[in-house]
Amino acid sequence: MLVSLKEILARSIEEKYAVGAFNVTNHQMVEAIIEAAESTDVPVIINIAEVHFKYLDLKKFLPYLKNRIEASFVPIALHLDHGLSFETVIKAIRLGFSSVMIDASSLPFEENVALTAKVVEAAHAAGISVEAELGHVAGGEGNLDGGTEVNRDTFTHPEEAKKYVAKTGIDALAVAIGTVHGPYKGQPELDFDLLVKLRKEVDIPLVLHGGSGLNDSDFRKAIELGINKVNFYTQNSIQAVEAIYRQIRDTKGKIGFPELTLTAQSEILKQTKKQIELFGTKSLNIKNK
Repeated sequence: MLVSLKEILARSIEEKYAVGAFNVTNHQMVEAIIEAAESTDVPVIINIAEVHFKYLDLKKFLPYLKNRIEASFVPIALHLDHGLSFETVIKAIRLGFSSVMIDASSLPFEENVALTAKVVEAAHAAGISVEAELGHVAGGEGNLDGGTEVNRDTFTHPEEAKKYVAKTGIDALAVAIGTVHGPYKGQPELDFDLLVKLRKEVDIPLVLHGGSGLNDSDFRKAIELGINKVNFYTQNSIQAVEAIYRQIRDTKGKIGFPELTLTAQSEILKQTKKQIELFGTKSLNIKNK
């Protein structure tokens, strides 16, 4: 069933768990993620990032995706990931997304506030949840070239975060505490002390972008200290490609394309289930009638 991001994260702060937000670019990824959610009977968030629009015809893909979500018995939010403009957000709302992210994190604080508040006004009028980012998580979705270094100068400041949430009225806040989009250059070192301060200052769900590459203990500690939504894409993509490569190698290339797509789907299912269990996601106890 299709639900809002606000509804899907409603109990996450009090009960100290996170919900996985998994990016999709095709039908096989959708089917793997929904199967993972249904097999564990927990809610999930399906992301489509603006940078991935080039892989999809949204007007044709969204009807399938919304119908697939509505047919599922688990709560699922359909989320615009990293919308970069007001126009993109409005497009997503009109297409039927149940939540949107406006990413104005590259702008100065006051400009970020102004654009985000404008998005919140429009989205909330339509019953749509809004996520935004303060500080800046570097790197790009699926960028596998050399990795990205962490820049502490772009980390989220707790005092600014409190003001930002109050001024914008957002429903979830993406924070920069040491992750990057895509692979890391070097070893990830999350600033858990900063996360504790952010949790004390902010009373809405906190979001961790750039989750691929973290070890299990990093995820557990981040969630214990206040992360409520975890974005996850790059590792799913890498695992699927590696599985396809192994199958082509083992069969000496004597294999059809449909078998390769099923291999990718199976690998993403396995990885997504692992992450869901790691995040400690709990059932919302609501079912489709």
